[in-house]
Amino acid sequence: MGVALLAGCSMAPKYERPDAPVEAEFPQGEAYRKDVPGAPRVEDLTWRQFFGDRKLTKVISLALENNRDLRMAALNVEQAQAIYGIQRSEMLPVVGAAAGGSRQRVPADLSSSGRRQIVESYSVDLGLLAWEVDFFGRLASLKDEALEEYLASEEGRRAVQISLVSGVAKVWLTLAADRENLNLARSTLRAQQATYDMIRQRYDVGLASELDLRQVQTQVDTARVNEALYMRLAAQDKNALDLLAGVTLGEELLPADLSAVRP
Repeated sequence: MGVALLAGCSMAPKYERPDAPVEAEFPQGEAYRKDVPGAPRVEDLTWRQFFGDRKLTKVISLALENNRDLRMAALNVEQAQAIYGIQRSEMLPVVGAAAGGSRQRVPADLSSSGRRQIVESYSVDLGLLAWEVDFFGRLASLKDEALEEYLASEEGRRAVQISLVSGVAKVWLTLAADRENLNLARSTLRAQQATYDMIRQRYDVGLASELDLRQVQTQVDTARVNEALYMRLAAQDKNALDLLAGVTLGEELLPADLSAVRP
């Protein structure tokens, strides 16, 4: 009887949940997003609704029209990944990696059925214009017949289209940023050159030291290097964009800088 009573009693202390060090609810206010009744959710938007800039949507449309052959479109994206990523990595020491899974809602205009779909995928993201590793690994490993069959499938078609749309948008916006930096570098170079000319005049009449002159010359040289860097990056952006679009793009479809990009 005593054993039964002991078995029915717990010797552990009664658990009491400690107070959390943070608030039980997220704060409210103007700084936080509010759901607007009747407003569409982001996952329900088509790519045309998602990108508001007219030039960008035109370039994406050209890419989709000129890459109707899904196999060619996929290889173009893969080639742009290789060339664009490698060339930029020579000058910009940035390496990124991430792994994870996602549950994605595919807009109706990217679905062959005309209806929204939910797609689950697991991916490894490496570098610029990265996409699911197993997708491009599949391109390399499949034989011609199997590859054509895969690209004819809903999964293959959707993967290529989403890859193409995101790739074009990323390169187009990168071009805008690099052109913005190029304009800034040129403005800085003009200012540094004007300062150098002034210090040079003072040096010639003995009002400035050689150290002052050399310091300003270093600033001019640095500004000139930055100008050359962003000029090269902008040219690479343009080449990658032409490859993805399948056509040489005119200046009327390119962003002048970030300030010219419509959200």
